[in-house]
Amino acid sequence: MRIVSGKLKGRRINPPKNLPVRPTTDMAKEALFNILNHHFNFSELTILDLFAGTGNISYEFASRGTESIVSVDGDYGCVNFIKKTAKEFDLNILPFKSDVFKFIEKHKSSYDIVFADPPYDFTQEQFEKIVTDVLSLNLISEEGMLIVEHSKFTKLEHLEHFSFEKSYGGSVFTFFEFATEDDDDEYDDEDDLEDETYDTEED
Repeated sequence: MRIVSGKLKGRRINPPKNLPVRPTTDMAKEALFNILNHHFNFSELTILDLFAGTGNISYEFASRGTESIVSVDGDYGCVNFIKKTAKEFDLNILPFKSDVFKFIEKHKSSYDIVFADPPYDFTQEQFEKIVTDVLSLNLISEEGMLIVEHSKFTKLEHLEHFSFEKSYGGSVFTFFEFATEDDDDEYDDEDDLEDETYDTEED
């Protein structure tokens, strides 16, 4: 796993092999950030990374200059690895150990981008709950964006505030916005490779 752009471009991240994760592939990650690069100034963003796993997506935002990143995962090993890596690279990432659904219910802040990468074997209902909870509880700002990564077998385009989706290998990114554009051409990218207890603890 490597950081694909920004000040840490090319740096490899080597998480422990026993973490219960499925990191976003470098190909999909690079294509995702090519889309976001056309829409956001990374240095001004606030980010909430749900089901953060190894911190893969959080590191990409931090490498591009984002200084307000909250990473949430329910696994102690993942949270500790994110803390260790953020300290090593001097990145402003705040990790939380929490059940993600409980975190969403209790959290009061809003963000420019909420990225959620649940286990692909979540049920359709669990995926839909992530979307409806994040949007109904206003975890994204009026001009913000929710991005959910999932497999091609999960369908989310029927949900309210759906904007568009992109596929890369076996991964699909579905985008939700309160204020959608009339024309999604601005999101097209020539590099897209289609088909391919609120028990929060800050140890």
